[in-house]
Amino acid sequence: MYPKVKPALARAWRDLQTVQFGVTPAHAVVLGPVDTATGVLIDRIDGTRGMDLLRAEATGIGLPDGRADAVVRWLAGAGLLDDATAGGPRAQAVRGHPEAVERLGPDLGSLSLVHREPGGDLRGIASRRAIRVRVRGSGRVGTVIAAVLAGAGVGRVEVMDGGRVEPADVAPGGLAPGSVGRMRAEAAAGAVRESAPGRPPGAGEEGAEAGLSLVVVAPRDGLDAWAPDPGLAADWMASGIPHLYAGVLEGTGLVGPLVLPGATACAGCMERERVDRDPAWPRMLVQWRSLHRRRTGAACDLGLSTAVAGLAAAHALSFLDGQSPASAGARWEAALPALHWEPAPVRPHPDCPCGASGEP
Repeated sequence: MYPKVKPALARAWRDLQTVQFGVTPAHAVVLGPVDTATGVLIDRIDGTRGMDLLRAEATGIGLPDGRADAVVRWLAGAGLLDDATAGGPRAQAVRGHPEAVERLGPDLGSLSLVHREPGGDLRGIASRRAIRVRVRGSGRVGTVIAAVLAGAGVGRVEVMDGGRVEPADVAPGGLAPGSVGRMRAEAAAGAVRESAPGRPPGAGEEGAEAGLSLVVVAPRDGLDAWAPDPGLAADWMASGIPHLYAGVLEGTGLVGPLVLPGATACAGCMERERVDRDPAWPRMLVQWRSLHRRRTGAACDLGLSTAVAGLAAAHALSFLDGQSPASAGARWEAALPALHWEPAPVRPHPDCPCGASGEP
């Protein structure tokens, strides 16, 4: 064991006997009382020393026998301890790709805060490597989402779309200007490859033939995210595949809901709820869809589309890492020019056959 205090949390002394790890309230931890000698020992728990050396150094600075082990247990219990050798075989396999680990350094730092046990950051990256995600849509939102997921270590990211890249599809972090005229799916796949740290799993490797863990629905036409077609999601609902909606429509960005089939509201629930509130909705929706098929322009501000892509990718990663993001059962919306992100609850509808409402 080569323990180290997690470097992701900045350290500061609140007073002579109290130390705070972390600045922001979400992950900050306060420990005390900490005497001067124990503070010196904590400084030396940096991953370069094994327990035998730490015990010897603790004795050398006047700490009693057993104090080094007690401090290590104390830090571990507070979720502040990592171990340069922890994580098991999968984490060790990740360490075998030092260039990828260096690229993913900030991601590892974030994962170390979410997975509090030693080695949890590398286990998290190893788990991402075994995941397969599909993104439907390769416009300003979809391709950026796909690139972010690949860049964050998701092992297999597929992008589905038709047609050829148009100038309006180009966005920083997504499709490059040189991709104009190419097939959209092909150009998006290139953006994913360029974003990935290291090569993806090959044939026969873990993750290469994995089932879909998530579908991200990020259509170029934001109407299909604002009012998703239940028919499109029918196969995912039947197969139990989680799916997340994201897009921009008329200067309004949206992320969510994240649909967990049978557990949270689905596209069918949303459609029924809208009809309950507004009987004219189906009539208007038919007209809007017809108009959007003919329309060539869209109000999809680049700053807003980038914000939507980033938030959607973050929610997707949170879910893939085993958490429950705020988009599960809700849609987050922000409209120009104020851009206040607000949650809109999306509740299961009792008449929807998805079963999320629990109604017979």
